[in-house]
Amino acid sequence: MLSDSAILAHIARQSKRQAGYKQLVRELGLHGEDRRALNDHLQKMVKTGKLIAVDADRYQLPQAAADKNLIAGRLSMHRDGFGFVIADPKSLGQLKSKLAGDIFIPPHQIGTAMHGDLVLVDIANIRPDGRAEGRIVRPVNRAHPTVVGIFHYGSRRNYVTPIDTKITQEIVIPEGQESPVRDVDSSQPTPRPQRKTKSRHRVLGEEAARHADITNLEGVVVDVEITDWPSATQSPRGKVIEILGREDDFGVDVEIIIRKFHLPHRFPPAALEEAQNVPATIPSRELQRRRDFRNLPIVTIDGETARDFDDAVHVRILPNHNYELQVHIADIAQYVTPDSALDQEARLRGTSVYFPDRAVPMLPLELSTDICSLRPQVDRLVQSCIMEIDHRGDIVHYELCEGVIRSAERMTYTDVNAVLEGDEVLRKRYAPLVASFELMRDLAQILNRKRERRGSIDFDLPEPVIEFDEFGLMKSIARSERNFAHRLIEEFMLAANETVAHHLESHRIASLYRIHEKPDAKRVYEFETIAATFGYSLGVGALPIQRVQMKADRRAAYGTGKRAKELEIPQEVHITPRMYQKLTEKIAGKPEERILSYLMLRSLKQARYSEENMGHFALAATTYTHFTSPIRRYPDLIVHRILKEVLRANTAEGAPLKPAVGLSGNFPEPEAEPPSPWSKRRDHKSHREDHAALSGPIPLEELHAMAEESSQSERRADDAERELMEWKKAKFMQDRLGEIFDGLITSVTKFGFFVELTELFVEGLVPLNTLTDDYYTYHENTREIIGQRTRKIYHIGDRLKVIVDRIDPVEKKINFAVLDEAPARPAKRRKRK
Repeated sequence: MLSDSAILAHIARQSKRQAGYKQLVRELGLHGEDRRALNDHLQKMVKTGKLIAVDADRYQLPQAAADKNLIAGRLSMHRDGFGFVIADPKSLGQLKSKLAGDIFIPPHQIGTAMHGDLVLVDIANIRPDGRAEGRIVRPVNRAHPTVVGIFHYGSRRNYVTPIDTKITQEIVIPEGQESPVRDVDSSQPTPRPQRKTKSRHRVLGEEAARHADITNLEGVVVDVEITDWPSATQSPRGKVIEILGREDDFGVDVEIIIRKFHLPHRFPPAALEEAQNVPATIPSRELQRRRDFRNLPIVTIDGETARDFDDAVHVRILPNHNYELQVHIADIAQYVTPDSALDQEARLRGTSVYFPDRAVPMLPLELSTDICSLRPQVDRLVQSCIMEIDHRGDIVHYELCEGVIRSAERMTYTDVNAVLEGDEVLRKRYAPLVASFELMRDLAQILNRKRERRGSIDFDLPEPVIEFDEFGLMKSIARSERNFAHRLIEEFMLAANETVAHHLESHRIASLYRIHEKPDAKRVYEFETIAATFGYSLGVGALPIQRVQMKADRRAAYGTGKRAKELEIPQEVHITPRMYQKLTEKIAGKPEERILSYLMLRSLKQARYSEENMGHFALAATTYTHFTSPIRRYPDLIVHRILKEVLRANTAEGAPLKPAVGLSGNFPEPEAEPPSPWSKRRDHKSHREDHAALSGPIPLEELHAMAEESSQSERRADDAERELMEWKKAKFMQDRLGEIFDGLITSVTKFGFFVELTELFVEGLVPLNTLTDDYYTYHENTREIIGQRTRKIYHIGDRLKVIVDRIDPVEKKINFAVLDEAPARPAKRRKRK
């Protein structure tokens, strides 16, 4: 079977560690479909950085390119025309020890590349301090086949100004390319009447369609397809493929973000057809082979605006007085089969993307809100995780099986919380379920205490929520409200995810894991420095610091009698999640809680997906996966698919699954302090050898590719959601220019400080040059801005009054100005030792 590793191994055996497509076809003896598969493998490996495209038909290992001072990396442009290339670590080779930071690219060395492109860089100069300068040889993979921007008519040519300011070139629109061509696709399937929805592609969001008849395009937002890439003498050229509307029109901001981040938002006809052909009824044979849970009062608990319900729960007491927790997850893998059109589109999207007023789902609505959604009073197929939990919160026995449920009620967090708090009306309305909800509360508290004992971190930071009036206009931005019902469901999902991960790992089955690595020593050092000014510490003790001098600084100091500048580099530090947990307990309810929780979160690494289990630092879990949201996350669907194959392999084909039958097991006896992959150094060689010996329905190479793609899709979705929220905030504050608010300094930088408003969940910048009562400078060692004459200090955690000064129309950023008064300090700080 053709695989990435086989292709890479063959190329590595070549003298120059490069090979052409035709050469690989000939030497690997490929025919027919295998040739097309080879091309797909090559393009995918170029995209992920495993290979570099030397020319149109030749491919080279990144390490071989590094030997010639050629490095592959991602180009990040600045609005002033220069750029930096963020090098791919795989392509650095021997240059890894020489480089420090990104590679600077002067404007005249950008060539035909654009922001975001994967490029090949020739390193021209590496300074003694590790800073490097280079030129772009050529783009390897284009990041922006389309660009969204503002259309303008010109006297000599029409052009589009990109909304992304990092794309510095204007897109020239040749005459005749200003209007999108409307293609009529006869293969587009007609929706079935009984499943007709408002939008077949998105949950909400056809607002921009009303602008399609605009004739005068001046100042209108359009989406442009690049037809000719830029050169040294020519701007990029393109054609308008979609008219979105004017920038301030309702709903257009979401359309801009969708296209700016290249979010797949239209399902291909083949995927829609597959979704519409899914039978609405479950075959009797399928019901007979599954475990039947339909007689139990199982419920879904979600938010008021939720449209897809992929998890349902039930809790009861067993004869031995232990709890039985049932977590039932929609069986998406039953309907989305490997390599189908639905599967390919779900993998491409990676995740559903949620905006304040709409969503871009991973699966078509026929599945996500209908056939697969665990709606009340209808039969639905599920994969079930049944756990027996004792009164310490330890899972003493579990069972995984395919099942069928009939949800008794569609509950909301608000109603469940009200029932638990004694609301008489709701307790009467849901009388048959009240006892079950109370058992859920008791079990959730037990599970939460268990996580606390092992050191799991819970920052519980609020998120911004935009509230709309009846006309769809923003009326406020508030902090999200979380009650115990949210915590209840979170605890149950965490338990199910951990149980499934434990099962797959203990049976040595290759799978996907959700991993969260130990934080870097540098981040811990930076946090400790700031926390010390508030009188707090993680308790890591004396941080080991290595002091180094750059050659350039030593040369500059030679013969002057001055000592060369020393840089402090933090070394490996012993850090555990329990240290973070203890500090969150100390600052709970304190004025500085918000600041320090945010800074602690920033000190941690970003969680990601991996085929290699490396533990989850924040949860203090040695093994963890994502299993509970297959409607909206592709990795969950993959875990379901693997688990389904394993379950069926252990059950005679076609034989009914008896109630007590299924893969079951027991967790190891709990210790006082559960072992964790970060509490002691692991033997990496034996760990990797053990990892390579895993087997399962999906090869490790394919799982690795899925993990990389899913992590990238998740980051893309997070960035899109975050940027739109910032745009919405800026638009909301536009009508509040000149108003005065109380605020809190959340971050201090060399160009100013950021302030979060107390009344509104809105953050803005106070630029350093707006502080006119004195000459202020940024002190990096204390992270303070200090006035030279008045000695007035601005520090993280200070409270002050600010005026909404201006809204940047290009960057969509909010700027504040400080009222002329000294900032209020939250508490007297201890002096640093």
